[in-house]
Amino acid sequence: MKRDFLHVSDFSAEEIWQIFELTRRLKSYVKEGKDYTPLKGKTMAMIFAKPSARTRISFETGMTQLGGHAIYLGPGDIGVGKREAVKDIARVIARYNDIIMARLFDHAHILELAEYASVPVINGLTDYNHPCQIMADIYTVLEHRGNLNNLKIAFVGDGNNIAHSWLELAQRLPYHFVLACPPGYEPNAELVAKARQVGLSQVEIVHDPLLAVRDADVIYTDVWVSMGQEAEQEKRKSDFAAFQVNMALVKAAKPDVYVMHCLPAHRGEEITDEVMESSHSIVFNEAENRMHVQKAIIHKLMLG
Repeated sequence: MKRDFLHVSDFSAEEIWQIFELTRRLKSYVKEGKDYTPLKGKTMAMIFAKPSARTRISFETGMTQLGGHAIYLGPGDIGVGKREAVKDIARVIARYNDIIMARLFDHAHILELAEYASVPVINGLTDYNHPCQIMADIYTVLEHRGNLNNLKIAFVGDGNNIAHSWLELAQRLPYHFVLACPPGYEPNAELVAKARQVGLSQVEIVHDPLLAVRDADVIYTDVWVSMGQEAEQEKRKSDFAAFQVNMALVKAAKPDVYVMHCLPAHRGEEITDEVMESSHSIVFNEAENRMHVQKAIIHKLMLG
């Protein structure tokens, strides 16, 4: 049966560790200049309702490195849920291509795409979650720490799609996850409840960033205004003003804390230039690992 990757929790803990090992191997092949092209002759359709430089570059380059070919389909090429029914798009594209990656606004559209496509579908982001990003993030933490033991992650910012994927991962791998946000910006309550109910990870939602980062191994942040929220820009900037990741906040965590950001970063807003350029920052290693982890996910879905 075909497999999709729509939520981090679509993989078991064992499969996530398999992805980590495969990522390590595929990344080493690139660094060593080793040719590994198991997807020769295979094609990936990349559907973008929501544009992104990193997602396109990482998937397209990764597919090429695996020997395959990726086809970019922008908002003007396919009007997902507008010009044509999602289930029709799914069935047609699946007859042309071996795998589909879609970066969409509406999460219901990625679910429908996967339901009707006869080939694997990868969620490249929706307004609800961003599973590929969090897989790259946790792999980067593993790469730098050497293990995930007694891990505390402090997410400072909006309870958005990135936060949702951290909550999904908390149902598969154990860690202490604290999200600090202004009142009214909490993540999906059902997802928080589910992560707590699973009981694998400790999950806290607080409104004090200093409290959140105490003893943190990782401080994570994201933009305050996501694509599609431009009308709320001034209000959000005001509401999140006390939630900036600056050196004062970094110094309130562990001395060797790592700072992460999924990019693009608005320097001077959610994170300062000083922090981005500091020795604590592993932001660009994290960005690079998007490609390697996504290659491992593609490999897993297509080849097992």
